[in-house]
Amino acid sequence: MPSDSQSKIFAQPEGVRRPDRRRVVDSAGVALSVAEWGNEHAPAMLLAHGGFDFAETLNRFAPMLADAGYRVVSWDQRGHGESAWAQLYSWEADIRDAASVLATLPDEPLPFIGHSKGGSMVMHLANVAPHRVSALVNLDGLPSGNNMSDVSELERTRMQRDELDRWLAHRRTLSNKQRRPGTVEELAERRGRMNPRMSTEWLQYLVQVGARHDADGWRWKLDPTMRMGGFGPWRPEWSMLRLPGLGVPMLGVMGLEIETMGWGSRPADVEPYLPPGAQFEGLEGVGHFVHIEQPRLVADLILEFLS
Repeated sequence: MPSDSQSKIFAQPEGVRRPDRRRVVDSAGVALSVAEWGNEHAPAMLLAHGGFDFAETLNRFAPMLADAGYRVVSWDQRGHGESAWAQLYSWEADIRDAASVLATLPDEPLPFIGHSKGGSMVMHLANVAPHRVSALVNLDGLPSGNNMSDVSELERTRMQRDELDRWLAHRRTLSNKQRRPGTVEELAERRGRMNPRMSTEWLQYLVQVGARHDADGWRWKLDPTMRMGGFGPWRPEWSMLRLPGLGVPMLGVMGLEIETMGWGSRPADVEPYLPPGAQFEGLEGVGHFVHIEQPRLVADLILEFLS
């Protein structure tokens, strides 16, 4: 029997635009779904989404950058959205995937932009490929350095080994797991617990572009073996160690409203790590998803910074 969500017509939020193009990039055997907005001959910028998101969470924000004359290139990270699932997930694999997407773009420096986990990723990518980045924008992807472990490389290696052991144990318990199905409204309500400042209209729209409709209901297109609070053997706070050495102009944007999905950082936590000349903007009354909650404001900050 069809559910009410099958026949119901949901409103589309104002200003959203799905990608102008989709293509697939092979990253060491993992198929990554790449999304693009804007003229394919325009100057490119690389835009990385956050953890448990997908490229089409940018459907309102990315078109604003594209309409300003950019070719905005994002991708569903492995295990997310339309990209392939993997046997294991690690921070290093995500960086290699980002480098694989970058390698398909014109061989010239371009802006790197990332939100949350994606913000930390582009900081690492800028260290991996400094000749490919012209400027860096980090959108609420600045974990507090107050929780950073001051440990030797040997101890850090041991910590990574312990993390990997726990990850493998977690994986073994989930070999046949599927995400729980539901209606559009139910999936939107679940996501709303993590995105409490997002409107119901937006959350229901995300279900329709980020979930698949199976016979028993809708399921988010996310590998169920991934877990919150970790991306393989890595400490998010270690990303802050990459900041002082950045050799390109940087803009950091932070929402000052504390949310479940955020890092809990405050401006005073990250300002000591900012590279010389970096621009930093703390947004009052804005949560972790700065580019979704205030897309026009954040897009204008970025465009002014890049100009």
